[in-house]
Amino acid sequence: MKRREFLHQAGGFAAMALAARAAAAEGAPVLKAAIIGHTGRGNFGHGLDVIFNDRPGIEVVAAADPDPAGRARAQKAARAARAYADYREMLEKEKPQLVSVAPRLTDQRHAMVSAALAAGAHVYCEKPFMRTLAEADDILSQAARVRRKIAVAHQGRVSPATLLLKRRLDEGLIGDLIEIRAHGKQDRRAGGEDMVVLGTHQFDLVRFIAGDPLWCTARILQRGREVRRADIRAATEDIGPVIGDEIEAMFAFPLGVNVHYTSRARNAAAAGPWAIEVIGTKGRMRLLCDPHTQALVMRESPLSSTGQTREWLPLTDETTDTPTARDASFAAANGRVVDDWLAAIAANREPVCNGHAAMCSLEMIHAVFTAGLSGGRVAIPLASRAHPLAG
Repeated sequence: MKRREFLHQAGGFAAMALAARAAAAEGAPVLKAAIIGHTGRGNFGHGLDVIFNDRPGIEVVAAADPDPAGRARAQKAARAARAYADYREMLEKEKPQLVSVAPRLTDQRHAMVSAALAAGAHVYCEKPFMRTLAEADDILSQAARVRRKIAVAHQGRVSPATLLLKRRLDEGLIGDLIEIRAHGKQDRRAGGEDMVVLGTHQFDLVRFIAGDPLWCTARILQRGREVRRADIRAATEDIGPVIGDEIEAMFAFPLGVNVHYTSRARNAAAAGPWAIEVIGTKGRMRLLCDPHTQALVMRESPLSSTGQTREWLPLTDETTDTPTARDASFAAANGRVVDDWLAAIAANREPVCNGHAAMCSLEMIHAVFTAGLSGGRVAIPLASRAHPLAG
């Protein structure tokens, strides 16, 4: 999707969602929804079991979880009419039109989303989108074939602050874009795991701001030395293999824009909150990267008689300065994505937080792993769709 088209859609998705809710309240056909989770295997993600709650025109018919205690909790939280141990049985018997694929872990993601699409459902799923690019390509092909819409929980893309930052960038607030610097949370997962779990959000935001990358180079370290394939390990949660405890990556974008990504634990104190810094020819903006993003702009501030100093000040307008826009809960963050997903289904367009965008974010992650191991420049799109750390 072109950025101008995105902004047009993003500006109107809230209004379309309100219209859809109004139509549902006036007696439009009720949509059947279901939730797939797996307690102990990623559970129900970040609130993906309750995304249908309090939505007119949607009936939650069932929740699935092989764990009896988890299944009971999910059924209660989702206000589901029925519960199943096997999600395939649930899909066959209930035939829902909407399915939330909730587990955080990715080992079952392809199978769950594929089963939901085969049952004729539109899908909302947790991130990371898939484990491999081959899986992502296959799911996107399936969705196109059955004409179903996939939305992914990259909530920051539709956060009011993100949309405001993009509008101000396009209006020239900081001049022409020349660079973006992103750093992960850089906690105990610093390096490869941080990039897979949380970098997926940041790379999605980078693409929203700068477009599609051309190539990537990367340096990945493990305990201070260059990594080798023997350093590949399982992550602390089952999200596929990872490598490195320090990552420095650079992406080249069109028009001379460079994007730098860093995740190293010893950088955390100096870097501050998990964020993206957007650098232009006339100034800087910053986006704090929780699902409810916050935007800041660097201003000159007269704080002393000896001169001026720079400080980060909130970037706000009427779209961000309301109680609803300031709601930092996962329910609100997911709600914005779901509003747009439902509006996209009604309008037969792609959701803003769509599966293709999520695949591209995963591709940037895999480009870093590929470049870090090879020590060379890696062209994007990647020729290989297998996991770069597999085998």
